Amino acid sequence: MTMPYYASAEQVMRDRSEYARKGISRGRSVAVLTYADGVLLIAENPSSTLHKIGEIYDRIGFAAVGRYSEFESLRVAGVRLADVRGYSYNRRDVTGRVIANAYAQTLGAIFTEQMKPYEVELCVAEVGETPEQDQLYRLTFDGSVVDEPDFVVMGGQAESVTSHLRENFHAGMGLADALKVGVDALSAVSPATSGAGNGGPGRLDAQQLEVAVLDRRRPKRAFRRIVGAALHTLLGDGETGPAPSPAHTHTPSHPAPGTPAGLGDPAAPDTAGGAAHTGEAHPQTGDDPGD
Repeated sequence: MTMPYYASAEQVMRDRSEYARKGISRGRSVAVLTYADGVLLIAENPSSTLHKIGEIYDRIGFAAVGRYSEFESLRVAGVRLADVRGYSYNRRDVTGRVIANAYAQTLGAIFTEQMKPYEVELCVAEVGETPEQDQLYRLTFDGSVVDEPDFVVMGGQAESVTSHLRENFHAGMGLADALKVGVDALSAVSPATSGAGNGGPGRLDAQQLEVAVLDRRRPKRAFRRIVGAALHTLLGDGETGPAPSPAHTHTPSHPAPGTPAGLGDPAAPDTAGGAAHTGEAHPQTGDDPGD
């Protein structure tokens, strides 16, 4: 008679933790920093379509490392939770702490009940009305949640990046300074810059980075991606993109669908849900929108 396989609960949890850590360590690092006007999210990500950084709600952002399919499903679930809660109660009831607690419960249940844990590490960031109200929540694969001050680093080389940030980060930095500090910290441990001493690039460039901000100056949706010429300007690499043709100098009043917003004007109205009120008659009914 063969004896049934047995492993203690302690051994099972230890094996699951080791498995998840190995998966996360293969991912490239992500840094989330506070700056004078909000929260800056930086990821080493050469892909232009598979994002590590995203928006959860009006003033809440999301960053992750690990297995893409797993943290993307969590991001979508967070968006749905925020939408339902904001619609059912009030938009002010959707906070970073609520989203972080929901993620912690989900990750904890998966870690203890399923054979394979999620190989992910998350950060939920909320920008407040003042720098003192900014919140950064770090969540690990086992459902642990920690409220971090100033910055959060995740990924395979998190300890080295954190050490670099401790030496160079200080509260109240401007956006350009915070971006420089964050990119330098990620570049110091990136495999893409490992050959800097042999003539290779010593710093990650715009094509290797995914950058976004939660800008407290925006009236509604604080999340904006920094792309194109705006990112080149902040990085100070001297590239500003191709100059517009003299025959096409007219700027449309509304960008084409899917056009990245870049930094944008903080005082401009957010027209993501539709065009701003112009006083013109409705094209089909002939009624003024304000009536």
